Amino acid sequence: MIKNIECIDLEVTEIISLHKNFYKLRLTPPKWDWNVGQFVMIRPNDWGFDPFLPRPFSISQLDDEKLEIFFQVVGRGTYLLSHLKPKNKVKVWGPLGKGFKINLNLPILIIAGGMGIAPFVGFIKNHPNPEKIEVIFGHRMPLSCYPISEFPKQILIWTIEDKNEKDLEKLKRAIKVKIEGYSSDGQILACGPLPFLKMIFSECYTKRTHVQFSLERPMACGIGACLSCVIPSPHGENFKVCMDGPVFLCEDLSILFKQQPLIMP
Repeated sequence: MIKNIECIDLEVTEIISLHKNFYKLRLTPPKWDWNVGQFVMIRPNDWGFDPFLPRPFSISQLDDEKLEIFFQVVGRGTYLLSHLKPKNKVKVWGPLGKGFKINLNLPILIIAGGMGIAPFVGFIKNHPNPEKIEVIFGHRMPLSCYPISEFPKQILIWTIEDKNEKDLEKLKRAIKVKIEGYSSDGQILACGPLPFLKMIFSECYTKRTHVQFSLERPMACGIGACLSCVIPSPHGENFKVCMDGPVFLCEDLSILFKQQPLIMP
């Protein structure tokens, strides 16, 4: 896998503020073949030693015109990224990891929590049959923070605000009903923070429902060297999320989710 990874300099073409602390970063496009769910590591060329490490981001969209990254400011690195200007150069390596395995002819249920919508943006916008997609989107921040308005009108989107226990119960019921509906003749793709994914896991694991999970993990290299993204495997060894994932099957994550409290962040 490593031999297919490129480390290249790309140029910022545009940075768009969707809402306070939420941004879309557009870069000149690399000539990559990629799968939905893969990611990149980004480090602006003018960073010195603080911060030193790059940051991982899902590929939201990649076409002949742009590489687009959707991110939220949560620390010093993303704060500095939000102040990039057109013509600035950034070092990018990718495409990294294993993406989702998707059959475009089958119905698809996407379950995303907060920034977990990021890897699906381009896929949803460009699916040849958008009427085959249904989305459950749980969020705490206003909808204007996320690129939901860009999705085709044919897509059925359930947006559920998650600010209290009542909201959480509503979200859990919606996930339960939809998972049951898609378990026999559809595909289920999920991404979000670990407690959110555990909620989905608890609905699908005992029923042996086929769900693909994309994990969000901190990492420093993206190529399996730093070991900062390892998670336990049910087979006794550790998975490297950057290389063995970030997309995993439900059965691969049984040990990880048993360790996670079911508390929404």
